[in-house]
Amino acid sequence: MTRPGNATSAMPVTARTVIVLVLASVVGALAFGWPLLIDPNRGLAHGTDAPLVLAVVLLCVLAVVFVAMSDGGIDVKAIAVLGLLSAIGSVLRPLSAGTAGVELVFLGIVLGGRVFGPGFGFALGSTTLLTSALLTGGVGPWLPFQMLAASWVGLGAGLLPQRLRGRREVVVVALYAAAAGLGYGLVMDLSFWPFQLGAGTTLSFVAGDPIGRNLHRFLLYSLGTSLGWDVGRAITTAIGVVVVGRPVLAILRRAATRASFAPVSEAPHIVAGRDQRPTSSGWPE
Repeated sequence: MTRPGNATSAMPVTARTVIVLVLASVVGALAFGWPLLIDPNRGLAHGTDAPLVLAVVLLCVLAVVFVAMSDGGIDVKAIAVLGLLSAIGSVLRPLSAGTAGVELVFLGIVLGGRVFGPGFGFALGSTTLLTSALLTGGVGPWLPFQMLAASWVGLGAGLLPQRLRGRREVVVVALYAAAAGLGYGLVMDLSFWPFQLGAGTTLSFVAGDPIGRNLHRFLLYSLGTSLGWDVGRAITTAIGVVVVGRPVLAILRRAATRASFAPVSEAPHIVAGRDQRPTSSGWPE
């Protein structure tokens, strides 16, 4: 059951792939939010859960890939594209280094997920963050959570309406990129907030308190500590989509067609670097 309208998908979403993605997302949500459900008589130990989350993330990515392979929906060309885009993202990440929230790595994840589909985007998010961490020495207990959050960014990009093209597509993808940048920062805050502050402050996590109260404290904590970085990430990623989104999307779709991920009718008609797909008025946008 391939997702309709996503003819360029390098990793078609079948019923089994949907099950794997849903299970991975549920497990991921529990990995981020389990402290909210903890017994107040039990202590918190953040250092011991990171390896478990890393194992779960890698298993989920491998499961998505293996299910796609067993269903005949992915081949060595798709794996090669996944590796290439992951490598590009790994190079982009240290160039921006997160200064003032600027993280160009999400640009490739969003555009790659947009063109090649949600399953591919999910895998691309994890592999990009993993390879970039290995390249920059950014391996630590935060890495599994970064991989999982980035996978959701790629997954969401692949779920955007596929029939959009031209300026409308760039606007929608840019808005999504901004929202994803904010969401990424929010869930990453949640991954370490319960362990960050000592007990007794107005922003501290309180084990056993109602979820609503803890979430209220968490939102105040996030607004007061990381909102500026999250807004910077959202703005720069959205600007990146506006500046390079259209030509990059055209290049990726041409690559998808040549790799037989999509029929020729789905490929953009590129002349002198511009997308020349006719609009309803008969002229390219």
